[in-house]
Amino acid sequence: MEFLPITKSEMEARGIAQPDFVYVIGDAYVDHPSFGHAIISRVLENRGYSVCIISQPNWKDPQSVTTFGRPRLGFLVSGGNMDSMVNHYSVTRHRRKTDSFTPGGVMGKRPDYATIVYCNLIRQTYKDVPILIGGIEASLRRLGHYDYWSDGMKRSILLDAQADLLMYGMGEKSIVEIADALNAGMDVKDITYIDGTVYKTKELDESLPTILLPAFEEIQKNKRLYAQSFKTQYGNCDPFTAKRLAEPYGKEFVVQNPPQKPLTMSEMDAVYALPYCRTYHPSYEKLGGVPAIEEVKFSLVSNRGCFGACSFCALTFHQGRIVQVRSHESILAEAQQMVKDPDFKGYIHDVGGPTANFRHPACEKQMTKGACGGRQCLYPTPCKNMNADHSDYVALLRKLRKIPGVKKVFVRSGIRFDYLLADRKDTFFKELVQYHISGQLKVAPEHVSDAVLCRMGKPKNAVYNQFVSKYFALNRQYNMNQFLVPYLMSSHPGSTMKEAVELAEYIRDMGYNPEQVQDFYPTPSTLSTVMYYTGLDPRTMERVYVPTDPHEKAMQRALIQYRNPKNYYLVREALLAAHREDLIGSGPKCLIRAIPPKNGSHGAPPAKAGKASKSIHSSVGSAGAAKKSGKPAAGPGKSAPKGRSSAPSRKGKR
Repeated sequence: MEFLPITKSEMEARGIAQPDFVYVIGDAYVDHPSFGHAIISRVLENRGYSVCIISQPNWKDPQSVTTFGRPRLGFLVSGGNMDSMVNHYSVTRHRRKTDSFTPGGVMGKRPDYATIVYCNLIRQTYKDVPILIGGIEASLRRLGHYDYWSDGMKRSILLDAQADLLMYGMGEKSIVEIADALNAGMDVKDITYIDGTVYKTKELDESLPTILLPAFEEIQKNKRLYAQSFKTQYGNCDPFTAKRLAEPYGKEFVVQNPPQKPLTMSEMDAVYALPYCRTYHPSYEKLGGVPAIEEVKFSLVSNRGCFGACSFCALTFHQGRIVQVRSHESILAEAQQMVKDPDFKGYIHDVGGPTANFRHPACEKQMTKGACGGRQCLYPTPCKNMNADHSDYVALLRKLRKIPGVKKVFVRSGIRFDYLLADRKDTFFKELVQYHISGQLKVAPEHVSDAVLCRMGKPKNAVYNQFVSKYFALNRQYNMNQFLVPYLMSSHPGSTMKEAVELAEYIRDMGYNPEQVQDFYPTPSTLSTVMYYTGLDPRTMERVYVPTDPHEKAMQRALIQYRNPKNYYLVREALLAAHREDLIGSGPKCLIRAIPPKNGSHGAPPAKAGKASKSIHSSVGSAGAAKKSGKPAAGPGKSAPKGRSSAPSRKGKR
């Protein structure tokens, strides 16, 4: 196995006079199937096309994209494994300090709106070479969209990038069809028929059924019209039922073809069997390597797609709701290869995907008729036609545990606890607790208020409480001492100060002391982002309360961390605004004392001894000790849940 060329000398050493494609990427070059550029380039190579990589070019220098000269067929451009703006900025729009997709974790090696900048850089030198864009940044900005960082509507990225064709979703099939068409001599402007692509045209093909969306100029002026347009887009993400969409821009149109069909098991196996080097290019070693590899090096991707359809998650718009899986044989072969790595210590860190415990489509009809347009699979309650069965996943995990050299197999991807409870058999739940938790299980209830959970597309809080009770009952049954770490989100649309206080009271009662809080991050093309911008729920067109004021958002965030003395005055202000003065004082239910903390002491009264042992989130067998020591019984979350695009993640980002 060898890396693809990143220098002209490497290209020449492989006997390539002129590459078919030059791939410009915003990340460091990591030849691992968790990185989109690795999969796309290896798929092309497998079909006989040569690909050279330009990683993180100097966007201020037009010569930085001329390393390999003019490609025979075209340039491929991707901003990276995550949106460049999410990569650069926190939800408070402050610049992040590190970039895990850059050698040494150095920040600043790619520009803001990287896909657009790279394409315009290419156009300065190569006026007529086809430019094909893809990746998460292009995929989620394929039509007119709200951009949080500029706080306004932006056009389709296809136009601003001056690109010829956009691939959205998972692009293995699309890229091969495009490459074959270009190789056959077709003009890129005539490649308008491939599923999973977006193109621009001055005339619509009247022979094809097409839904005409409101013009960009109209949705730019009318938020309600944008919400309606997004609802149409959201309803046309299914590869079996989606219609072609056309968005007018003055005298031209941006046209979105229906999504590509899901990969079959054999097709997905073939993608993961390609000859990846499974690490970053050796030239990065002296720079400290690429931090992002650490999360995925000893993890296994078993599925893609998610029928959970949380409102704040972009997976529905990107990977789709139909779950696709690899075979046991494919995953076991990768695991056996992993065991031979000299750095492998016996621990498989994860076996999953966007949602770990989804190993087949939600119901039998999805692979032929698609996902239901008018109903979600799990929300507000599990569909009666849903096949809640973990048998295949259990069988896979058992096989992995038996591989010589494997000590432990962990499940660290997010699991859907409502889907877990819908399975009448407890086999997976029992074995999860017994064998697959590395000290703590991370789950994502996100909130406790049913009014907010409704906007999130999440199950009611009672379902989460049922899961928690059963989790700790199983821990007691197997004499395990494991934590439960809930991900919680502040300031999501629908959350007034009343709901924020309700969440703080829940945290108080469960003895949880979160060190990190996820404030809602409006990323491109999610239902929640549209709610944030328009104040409307696109599904129903009902008005939604949206906390947008930075100070109010800070108060809601502070309530979740009310024990932190630095948050005392914000919490006090929030409680007064919510007319909850009863929570200020020295009573057992109070969140903060009436007198500000001094000398760094906590602003909340100390918990009574032994109270943690009653907490549903306590560590079995050591809750009292946790309280006594002042440490949280359930440890704080360390990263955003899988599939949420507010933090770097390997799940669903291609």
